Formats: sequence, C-alpha cells, structure tokens
Amino acid sequence: MKPAAFLFDLDGTLVDTEPAWAAAMCDWIASRGGSADAETILVNVVGRNWLDIDRWLHSEHPELGVAVPEEDARVLRGYYSKHAANPESMIVRGSVDFFRRVSAMAPCAIVSGSPRRDVEAAARLCGVDDVTNLVLGAGDYAKGKPDPSGFLEAAKRLGVAPADCVVVEDSAVGVASGVAAGMKVLALDRSRVPMDLSGATWTVRDLSEFDIEGEFSA
Repeated sequence: MKPAAFLFDLDGTLVDTEPAWAAAMCDWIASRGGSADAETILVNVVGRNWLDIDRWLHSEHPELGVAVPEEDARVLRGYYSKHAANPESMIVRGSVDFFRRVSAMAPCAIVSGSPRRDVEAAARLCGVDDVTNLVLGAGDYAKGKPDPSGFLEAAKRLGVAPADCVVVEDSAVGVASGVAAGMKVLALDRSRVPMDLSGATWTVRDLSEFDIEGEFSA
C-alpha cells in the first residue's frame, strides 16, 4: 500500500514508560493509605486514555479522594519522576528509527492517551518532534481507545482518508481502535502483559524487523 499517514501510539510504542507509570501509581495510592500492585495496574491501564485511567483509579481506590484529572496528572508526575531518572533509557530505538524513516514517505502523527504536555515532551526526548506533523493527547478527541475517535480525528486534521492510514500500536485496545477506524494496523508485540493483537494487519517484535520498502510504496 501507499500510506497517506502514519499514526503512532506513544507509551509502549515510542517510549517504554508504562512500567514507571504503574510504579508511580502504586506509590501514589500508598501515599493515600491504600495498596496496589504494578502488574494489576498494567493490565488495566496499558493503552488507555489518561481520563479513563484516572476514572478507573478512583473507582478502585477511593482513598485517592476527589480531584480533577489535570490535578491528578500533576501529582502523579511527581511520583513518576522518581522512577524515570534516566528517560533516555526508555526510548524504544527501533520504533524511533522507524518513525524517522517513514516520515519521509507520509505525514506522521502521535495519537496518545497521555496528557498533551507529556506527549510533546516525549516527542522531543525521542528526537522526532521535527518530523511530527500532529500531536493529539488526552482531551483532544472524544473518547479513549478502543474507541476510534482519536485516530479518526488525526486523519481528519491531516486531510487523509482513514483507509489510507497506518496505525502503529502496542496494545490490544490500540489495535482495536485502529481496526475500528478502518485503518491498517502495525502491532508491536513487546509481551509486557497478555493481550490480543490478532486484529492487526502486521505484527512484529521490534519495528526494526519490518520491511518498509517491501510493504509500503513511496
């Protein structure tokens, strides 16, 4: 196919931040007198929109009290920084190299469930901000994954047909979102937690394995 755009997930795809975020959530919950384990959190939050994650955290851990998602994100970021002392070590190098290579073929967007400021900071960390045409974060589209609205909004803003887009994802909800949007999906199976990626058009362990020239025409 000749892609009209590439739409990338962020956490778990370009940067391996989710274990650190899960550890941060455990710390946050513990600070309020509760307890949680990182594995349970990962199973429930991987690939999800921050607004959905925040609602889930409060439903499972009422000890967190009442706050708006923006305030929760600010508080959680303080705990996260303790587990992300070396951000560059979290970069998924094969994914970043893939991003830069395909950016020469078609516009690239990052469609994430993380707060926009975190997405923009991660793009700079990865060194892809100069070849990123669009960034969408939590609150920039109607519903979080597996709903397709994020990817459809990206296609709309880029002025391309959904059927001509390639979604690059690493989670079951992300793959389901791309499929529901009517897009081709390239799944990155990093085997962090059990998940169903069977709806993907292609599945690889590392994006460095993918035959860009063989699958995509310039």
